[in-house]
Amino acid sequence: MTVESTATLGWLLGELSGLFEWFLEDGYGAVMDVLAESLGIPMLGYPYMQRAYLAAVCVAVIGPLVGTFLVHREISMIGDTLAHTAFAGVAVGLFLNATFALSLSPLLTAFVVAVVTALLVELLIEYAGAYTDTSLAIVLTGGFAVGSILITATDGGIAVGIDAYLFGSLATVSKGDVGYLVFMCLLVGGVVTLAYRPLLYVTFDATAARAARLGVRRYKRLMVVLTALVVVSAMQIMGVILVAAMLVVPVAAAALVARSFTHSILLAILAAEFAAVAGVTLSYVYGIAAGGSIVVTAIAVYAVVLIARKLPADAPFRALRASNRCRADRSRDALEADGGEEEQ
Repeated sequence: MTVESTATLGWLLGELSGLFEWFLEDGYGAVMDVLAESLGIPMLGYPYMQRAYLAAVCVAVIGPLVGTFLVHREISMIGDTLAHTAFAGVAVGLFLNATFALSLSPLLTAFVVAVVTALLVELLIEYAGAYTDTSLAIVLTGGFAVGSILITATDGGIAVGIDAYLFGSLATVSKGDVGYLVFMCLLVGGVVTLAYRPLLYVTFDATAARAARLGVRRYKRLMVVLTALVVVSAMQIMGVILVAAMLVVPVAAAALVARSFTHSILLAILAAEFAAVAGVTLSYVYGIAAGGSIVVTAIAVYAVVLIARKLPADAPFRALRASNRCRADRSRDALEADGGEEEQ
């Protein structure tokens, strides 16, 4: 890369950074400030809560967007596998920083480890003859084992730094983290949009896609790499342990009522957005973990949809008629107890 191209790239990154800074403070931030004043909700005006809401909204878009393909391919556990190996990646970054006095970003090392792991899973399935769940179990436990070894190798010195990645934290979401999430949201959304039809074909009928000369192996690897991106992007809000839930639970809720694959994606994103916003709010109000509150809200949405789907279509009208009938019976009994007679 020449000096001019390096300077041009630096200038472009500076301009994009300035544009995002303006959006975060004078655009999105100003709107949130107005909402805080008009609704009388001070937390909407706090900069770190504004960043947390924006980050959660981005996670709620990219999670179901990728998760819908994974669930219908019946490999939804790959999200959990990559989350646990991303934990090892975070541990690698913190370990190198503590041991060699470096300043590596733990998210960068987590991304590298997660992408390598995603490709490793595909290789195990394709060439080692291992079943999908066996490959995922091997890689999941191996990744978590490596992470635990690195934590203890420094006498627990990096254990404090890794807590935020394990359980998620609203306070640690910086402007840079939000900018990274917004970029990932645009990148993942753009890639899925461009490769939507081949990905859909490979998801539902890989054999027919191969017969149609589609690069099935290439698109499968693309999907697991996108999954790695999503997992690493969502770690600071959701935490490593719970990040996989955003790839599965909203999709499961949407699948109960969706009429098509595209409809399922849209409904899953809506369910995830509700869970993310409600979860972040509950996290602030009650001082609980953001990841846990988001996941519990998402599971509650799934439970409500499941119960509503199992109920007969006229169940609300039946309940209303039963309530009216019971009220009429009580009124008649009260009238007879007073010695009166019901008017004809």
